[in-house]
Amino acid sequence: MSEVKSSAILVTGMPGSGKEEFIKRCIKRKIRVLRMGDLVREEASRSEIELTDEKVGTLAHRMREENGFDHWAKKTLEKIDDRLTVIDGVRGRAELELFKRELGNRAIVVAIHTSPAIRFERLRSRGRTDAPRSWEEFEARDQRELRWGLGDVISLADHMIVNESSIGNFRRKAEAVIDEILGQ
Repeated sequence: MSEVKSSAILVTGMPGSGKEEFIKRCIKRKIRVLRMGDLVREEASRSEIELTDEKVGTLAHRMREENGFDHWAKKTLEKIDDRLTVIDGVRGRAELELFKRELGNRAIVVAIHTSPAIRFERLRSRGRTDAPRSWEEFEARDQRELRWGLGDVISLADHMIVNESSIGNFRRKAEAVIDEILGQ
């Protein structure tokens, strides 16, 4: 195998776009995964906050406002070592700028894009507790994510994977991007 070109693959995309499926492809390749959302949920548990999308999202936002919008990225960087690592959940320009400043060209951004209608159905079909109960709730979540600067991160991605068709097609696209990042 040739030399790995990056130390971090920053995965981004709107909720329900297919980030988790991309991450599963990375796990199959034995690439380490850090989820920024896990750090938020750990903080919520320590603070005895109910693990609903709204309450966890409110905590994440409050911590960003109090400590800087790169707060969760700083917490994630503390866990980075010399292994190639997928970082899930980059949501804002401040986070992206911190990763790029600290990792330089060893940080590669992969964005997953899927239309809102498809994402809404995917989120509802998952059956998770944070699934939107209505289109209005779905849009409110999207707006919260966009206020954090998620659209900026997506627009600055090094790789964009459009996930609008079959799972098999998406997996092939994901594998091709991973191969390119790994220099294979």
